[in-house]
Amino acid sequence: MFGSNRIKLEKELLDKIKRYSEIAGYSSPEEFVTHALEKELAKLEDADSEEEIKKRLQGLGYIS
Repeated sequence: MFGSNRIKLEKELLDKIKRYSEIAGYSSPEEFVTHALEKELAKLEDADSEEEIKKRLQGLGYIS
């Protein structure tokens, strides 16, 4: 990854990311996370309005 940005994750989540990224054949956990985030962002970018984005995020449990 470019830069030195860091995101803190719970240990249990990081362990899952490491395990599943290896099973899925990603070259690194970072590649797996990048791919997952790009897929989610693409879904949001297809939204027609800010209200639709909020509804989608609520549906995913990211906001209440």
